[in-house]
Amino acid sequence: MTEERKTFLKFSGDEVLLPREETLERRPQQKKFIIGIPLEKDGNERRIALVPNAVDLLVKNGHQVVVEENAGKAAHFSNEMYAASGAQITQTAAEVWQSDIIVKIAAPDAGEIDLMHKNQTIFSALMSQNKSTVFFKKLMEKKALAVAYELIKDKTGAFPLIRSMSEIIGNASIMVAAEYLSSPKYGKGVMLGGFPGIRPSEVVIIGSGTVAEYAARTAYGMGAQVRIFDDSVYKMRDLQNKLKFRISTSVLQPILLLKALKEADVVIAAKHSSSGHSACIISSDMVKQMKHGAVIVDVSIDQGGCFETSHPTSHQHPVFQEYGVTHYCVPNIASRVPHTASYS
Repeated sequence: MTEERKTFLKFSGDEVLLPREETLERRPQQKKFIIGIPLEKDGNERRIALVPNAVDLLVKNGHQVVVEENAGKAAHFSNEMYAASGAQITQTAAEVWQSDIIVKIAAPDAGEIDLMHKNQTIFSALMSQNKSTVFFKKLMEKKALAVAYELIKDKTGAFPLIRSMSEIIGNASIMVAAEYLSSPKYGKGVMLGGFPGIRPSEVVIIGSGTVAEYAARTAYGMGAQVRIFDDSVYKMRDLQNKLKFRISTSVLQPILLLKALKEADVVIAAKHSSSGHSACIISSDMVKQMKHGAVIVDVSIDQGGCFETSHPTSHQHPVFQEYGVTHYCVPNIASRVPHTASYS
């Protein structure tokens, strides 16, 4: 027997080799949160931040969700739907605001900030360009961690929440325009689109972002003639590539714009400004020269509006007429379709 063989046998006799369970790294126990969803106080806000399916997912992961009574009613989500998903339904806002995390759509008002406790986290739109220093000082006094939806970026540097709402707004703006254009009171009894033997409707879109893209898709799909105006040739070229169909594009040259406005049945103002204040592109004199019964949808009204004749309206009183032209200037168009927008 070789020396190597003897050594192996000695090792086998001295040591007993038994199978053992593999030791794996254990996940640290996740912290469980109480998440509150209050009823929106703003009459123009009909969306809800978390739909029942999302609540169900949170509850199954060990979190507690507290929903104020009727918080989802305007978006057609009942209390029973939230209760079935595992949420606790409360009758008072104060109970909801004691949660670890608040999730809502509109920015909190002064009364809601007073209900917050120290070091609370809140997810909402903030729209900082429209808020006073007093608003932020009150949040700072609460030492709150405020996460603004409009500032959330993904890994590509894009703003996913802004884009999802812009897609809906672009589509909805054409639907709104079609509704009022066909109205005998506010429009001309004209159906938006094109039909054999009938001249198609003229739709002018100012801007070339996501809202403009989806407005153009919808209008083109309905058979309308679409024309895009913007001050960036690069953005218009990018938009043209995304659309996959040919549309007329033009720089914002006053003479060309006025000519298009005179022929337009619908004008969608979707010019977004990074400064938070949109430029007034179309004067009242230009509006005077538009067709009677034409429809303006000023999506940029939340930044001041692109029309000199525009002023903010509400979902309760959405339109007004100026020089025979119907203006739709609701700042929160997505709330017109709250069920879809809440899912988005």
